[in-house]
Amino acid sequence: MEKRGRPIGSSIRQNIVEILHFLKKGYGYEIYKIYIEIFPKITLRSVYYHLRKGADVGEFKVHKIEKEKGDYSWGEIAEKVYYSLGNAAVPQINPSVKKYFDKHGR
Repeated sequence: MEKRGRPIGSSIRQNIVEILHFLKKGYGYEIYKIYIEIFPKITLRSVYYHLRKGADVGEFKVHKIEKEKGDYSWGEIAEKVYYSLGNAAVPQINPSVKKYFDKHGR
């Protein structure tokens, strides 16, 4: 009998795992900018969704939260949530991601 609902895995989330494997830690917009250079374009909102979902299932963990002052359209403070890989993450060393980080010296 087939299970109902969405499958547990996600190709987008796996791609973010691959990026964080090389990046070590990063915040949503930073991960998004790298993602759209390597993989088919997705929305920033989708990246934030998968970061939160991945944290819920243990693929990511919140590394730290920083508040940054600036002149933003929504106010004076931006909150950056930095993520790193969690215990459930299984990086597969995607060649495209490795090539990107080799090229950009990270």
